[in-house]
Amino acid sequence: MTRWTLYSAPGTCALASHIALREAGADFDLVTLDFGSGQQQSSDFLAINPKGRVPALVTDNGVLTETPALLAFIAQSFPQAQLAPLDDAFAFARMQEFNGYIASTVHVAHAHKRRGGRWADDAAAIEAMRAKVPQTMSACAAQIEARLVGPWVLGDRYSVADGYLFTVAEWFAGDGVDMKHFPHIVAHLDRVRARPAVKRAIAESGG
Repeated sequence: MTRWTLYSAPGTCALASHIALREAGADFDLVTLDFGSGQQQSSDFLAINPKGRVPALVTDNGVLTETPALLAFIAQSFPQAQLAPLDDAFAFARMQEFNGYIASTVHVAHAHKRRGGRWADDAAAIEAMRAKVPQTMSACAAQIEARLVGPWVLGDRYSVADGYLFTVAEWFAGDGVDMKHFPHIVAHLDRVRARPAVKRAIAESGG
């Protein structure tokens, strides 16, 4: 295996893949993009990921994008790290179900706060989307709170889903979610934040 490269940016969902790579003990380079200057739209980066978004992971076999895909790939590439239930097809699918919900619902709801222009041009419509974020994100938090029946997303077994949840759950308070209603999520945040690999990834990411 050659050395991989992860393209990331502070405050983005790319932190989940960064955490997974550190948990796996992977050997990789980190390239941090400056979204404020529009570096994600530079010709150099668009040649790597035409979507102009992070994460993007350059591997031996090509470039991978989209967080759920990266997390599954990392877990499968480093089975000794036990970051996914690779020996249980149903449990693996449940992990993918959770990660899919984070990507397709939670992250999209969060994006309505600052990225409303993706869906509308009318200023009033964009403001209406922004105003809705505390409600939609609180509904997402309620779904996740009910799912967290153990210390980790999959119960007693830590997985890449935990780093992903940590990444997006860090957005909740800033999106107007009253965290006192979600003690399981708060406790999960504390558990994940205490992990050495997570501390290292946060420090490296500038988060």
